[in-house]
Amino acid sequence: MKLTMKPEALAWFKREIEVGPKQGIKFYGKVYGKTQVHDGFSVGMAVDVPEQPLIEETEDGLLFFIEQADEWFFKGYDLVVAYDEKLAEPKYKFVEA
Repeated sequence: MKLTMKPEALAWFKREIEVGPKQGIKFYGKVYGKTQVHDGFSVGMAVDVPEQPLIEETEDGLLFFIEQADEWFFKGYDLVVAYDEKLAEPKYKFVEA
């Protein structure tokens, strides 16, 4: 599993989200919504401190991670975080690993 951050999405996170020391941006599966591979679940994000990271990626000094507890949601896929120009927010794409 890989976590890829597109430059436009990285710029949005750096501009919009404040992250303190030892914190990063966690991606997780949340109830409600839909992804291209899940019905009834969508991608959530939160500022948090990694406890048991499954994957960590640092881009331009900003930590992004997925916890082991959320492996069920991302298993078999790479997550690509891009930017939706129309909605002015991140968008998520699942790519088979």
